[in-house]
Amino acid sequence: MKVIGITGGVGSGKTKLLGYLQIHYNCRVLLADEAARQLQEPGGSCHRQIVKLLGEDILGPDGYLRTQVVAEKIFQDKTLLAAVNAVVHPAVREYILGQIEEERQRGNVAFFFLEAALLIECGYDTVVEEMWYVHADREVRRQRLKRGRGYSDEKTDRILAAQLSEEAYRAHCGFVIDNSREITYAYGQIDKKMGEYLWEK
Repeated sequence: MKVIGITGGVGSGKTKLLGYLQIHYNCRVLLADEAARQLQEPGGSCHRQIVKLLGEDILGPDGYLRTQVVAEKIFQDKTLLAAVNAVVHPAVREYILGQIEEERQRGNVAFFFLEAALLIECGYDTVVEEMWYVHADREVRRQRLKRGRGYSDEKTDRILAAQLSEEAYRAHCGFVIDNSREITYAYGQIDKKMGEYLWEK
């Protein structure tokens, strides 16, 4: 089983490309953000620790974290943000390593794709065998965020400014998918790359 990390800036189209991989190839796809959400749900390994850090008022009537309240608290206080990250990031990493090992033991899939916006920043290059970068031109991403998520230009600017530079992504990733054009163009690049792996076998 080959373990591949996929990263890229917001609006680059990672989710759609991962969906394509899941349909057309014998693989498991794991989204780090989704794993983090599950671990913060009631019963998850991070839930009580976060409540202890931020207070009972972050809980809704159902026991789930009120994400808006959590966001307000941690972004007003950088020490709280660091404390929450210190709980969540190691737990997510442990979960991901466990899932990779489980898939290896099962032996049912040929590829394991790990998607994480912070793949590089959180050091997942030591976990995966190869890293892919999904690139899309800045203006294309801006339009996607406006159409698909209703983001204002100001919000988009803030998000883009906080992400890694194009050079940093390319320096860490061995394969770049250009997703600035029609989606079939990106699919073709994936098919070519996957064909190389399957040919090697």
